[in-house]
Amino acid sequence: MSETENHGHIKSFVRRAGRMSEAQQRYYAEMLPKIGIPYQPQPLDLKAVFGRAAPKILEIGCGMGETTAAIAAAHPENDYFGLEVHVPGIGALCKLIAEKNLANLKIGNHDAVEVVRDMLPVASLDGIHIFFPDPWHKTRHKKRRLIQPPFVALLVSRLKPGGYLHCATDWENYALQMLAVLEAEPGLVNTAASPPPDQLAAALEADTTAGLAGFAPRPEYRPLTKFENRGLRLGHGVWDLVFHKL
Repeated sequence: MSETENHGHIKSFVRRAGRMSEAQQRYYAEMLPKIGIPYQPQPLDLKAVFGRAAPKILEIGCGMGETTAAIAAAHPENDYFGLEVHVPGIGALCKLIAEKNLANLKIGNHDAVEVVRDMLPVASLDGIHIFFPDPWHKTRHKKRRLIQPPFVALLVSRLKPGGYLHCATDWENYALQMLAVLEAEPGLVNTAASPPPDQLAAALEADTTAGLAGFAPRPEYRPLTKFENRGLRLGHGVWDLVFHKL
């Protein structure tokens, strides 16, 4: 079977079975029917789903949900739609939503490319978060990375004018690719100083971000995870990119 058969694009993830705890299983079973948004190949009315008119933020790749839940709890004025393909992560996020009594966070358990393409109307989002996507660090696997020109163009079409796309990674090579792809998207403008094209090309050739402009300070709304804190203590880098739609 080809990589694009049956879904029309190269998938940026591999479904891992993973072991769910009893609590994750229980909350998954109890909460998902209440807060889950099942995949359907038809436009989704986000205002009706959340029952109010409020800024709508999409998060792609919630992981175990700590960051997603923390952001939603800190910003009750916004509505959040989190997408995750791994069931244990969905169970963990369901548990956090129940414990924090979050009414402004819904979950989708499906391929993000298909959800964005088939369910989210044009200009329906105020923001998009993509934090620490799988880096697919081996050269032969880089084609699987989520941040590619066609998908970024699709995301931009779903943003309202002035909406933002915020990506973060702890892989330097992926940070360079993200910057190159986002800088090349005509519908986006960097909130940080854009690097001169020749400097960006040289950085890509040298495979280093040293001295390169274009990366933003971490916005206050993105909390540091335990994993990220540990990496920073060990001297690992983290790169945030924040772009606005024109």
